[in-house]
Amino acid sequence: MLGDHVVGRETHLNAEGFVVRPDAVESVLRTLKREAGFDHLSLLTAQEYEDRYESIYHLTKYDDRTQEVNVIVPTSKDDPWNESAASVYKTAEWHEREAYDLVGIDYEGHPDLKRILLPQTWQGHPLSLDYDQDKPQVVALQAHVNPIAESRKGTESESDTMFLNIGPHHPATHGVLHLKTVLDGEQVENVEPDIGYLHRCEEEMCQSNNYRYQIMPYPDRWDYTANMPNEWAYARVAEDLNDIEVPEYAQIIRTMAVEFARIKGHMLAVGTFALDVYGDFTATFMYAIRDREIVQNILEDLTGQRMMFNYFRLGGVVWDLPEPREEWFNKIRDFLDTIPRHVEEYHNLLTDNEIFQKRTVGTGVIDAETAKDYGCTGPVARGSGVDYDVRRDDPYGYYDELDWNVVTEPYGDNFSRLMVRLREVEESAKIIGQCVNLLEDWPEDERTIQSNVPRTLKPDADTEIYRAVEAAKGEMGIYIRSDGTNQPARFKIRSPCFNNLHALEAMAEGEYVPDLVAALGSLDIVLGSVDR
Repeated sequence: MLGDHVVGRETHLNAEGFVVRPDAVESVLRTLKREAGFDHLSLLTAQEYEDRYESIYHLTKYDDRTQEVNVIVPTSKDDPWNESAASVYKTAEWHEREAYDLVGIDYEGHPDLKRILLPQTWQGHPLSLDYDQDKPQVVALQAHVNPIAESRKGTESESDTMFLNIGPHHPATHGVLHLKTVLDGEQVENVEPDIGYLHRCEEEMCQSNNYRYQIMPYPDRWDYTANMPNEWAYARVAEDLNDIEVPEYAQIIRTMAVEFARIKGHMLAVGTFALDVYGDFTATFMYAIRDREIVQNILEDLTGQRMMFNYFRLGGVVWDLPEPREEWFNKIRDFLDTIPRHVEEYHNLLTDNEIFQKRTVGTGVIDAETAKDYGCTGPVARGSGVDYDVRRDDPYGYYDELDWNVVTEPYGDNFSRLMVRLREVEESAKIIGQCVNLLEDWPEDERTIQSNVPRTLKPDADTEIYRAVEAAKGEMGIYIRSDGTNQPARFKIRSPCFNNLHALEAMAEGEYVPDLVAALGSLDIVLGSVDR
């Protein structure tokens, strides 16, 4: 199918890889998307070797997550470049900007190749081998720049175009996010999210620590509002990389714990969304925090922490369930018994509220194909009818042994994304209840919480793998390339918030500013996960 474009083959642990020429990227990816059905560009990984630069496009299918392929593009050290994939996958725009920013590869044909996490005046590329971190950085202010000079609207004299800064310090931006917004009259003509204010070099820090003990504390800090699935993202990729088995008992505990984290995340999303849309602090927000606090109390009993849990370990979990077990199970069951009534309260406060309906029904619309093109996952994609969930489509943990459903809504608007989250809370409660029943009846002498993991882990050099889990906000994935040492040579984080935020421009175009705020709130982004 790919013909002469392929110049070599590689085998990665998650998928076969095709090595292609830098000038064949667009043709190869378009063929794989149109003729082979690889419509989901999960991730772009870029890195520098001693003898070359390399980009790896990780492709899979929304309809069949188990089918994966990697497209590897090596390029020279003197002039690192390859064709841009942005004309094939819209989501490649941001991924390639990040690779250019941090690694230094030029993507020919990219519509707007500029830095995305660092200031435009930054000197050097931090993940390149010759980067001098002690080099002084002079970030000059750009004086006398017309912020709408490159507006899509042009310069017609009759234009009523206005440039509006929203953020970076603004309650509606859910963190340090700057929205460069161009208005035509009262309607949004263009919006460009300006990220990077919270960039903390998480990938570099993980590359500087060992697999066995030192990386696991970091994932909780990416999406810190529903963070335990992040721990599983690292555990899954490291366990597969090092061929580590996880006891069945520990798998059930993991599954239960991350579903609590999913509920915790959705509660905050619902509460802050009500604040964004019609300023409801006293009712909806406080109700949501009430339920979130109950979950945090349960997870504090389990992990000893309320936010940075650090509960997962390679091969299992750090310790068993709290004692007395029956008392803790009763606390969980009391919470599960309240879920149907509490979800009904949210429907009374939100989905049955006329003001909320007027602000969300039919606003911020993104159709299924556009959502796929931006690489959207989680409630954002499922709110547009994309039936995609890593828990079911690429099973891990204990999910394939339990009875639960993937929730979708067909309309793709702000209202639909809220509905998905509320319905997912009920599905998570179903999963937790089944896990509690299994754990309660588990024989005491078979409660193995960890497998026997070597003290030092050194996977074979040049072994490459990408694995993902379903976090509260979507597909949370990690790519690792090993170099034969006890630390990753490349550690790349695939954040669902990064992709979902990119799609804001498609949701907001033609809407009013209040609709833009509602669309941003419906994405449920966390900037610690966007910037990493």
